[in-house]
Amino acid sequence: MPYIRLIGEDEADGLLREEYDAAIERAGKVFNILKAMSLRPAVLKASIELYREIMFGESGLSRQERELLATVASTEQSCHY
Repeated sequence: MPYIRLIGEDEADGLLREEYDAAIERAGKVFNILKAMSLRPAVLKASIELYREIMFGESGLSRQERELLATVASTEQSCHY
């Protein structure tokens, strides 16, 4: 079984602590998909920024259309996120 070391909320500091705090503010918890990037906090931050731009930035697609596309893509890949 694959293993990825995750940094938990209790051991996070610096930029990772900031990203975890922001995640808790957004969703009430830190999902494992974020913890999977915990060894590279700058990558985690860039990933969140990319997501926010894709989902909330200027686009020819509505917010609903973007969410629908994300849902369909996740479903096709058997990804519960």
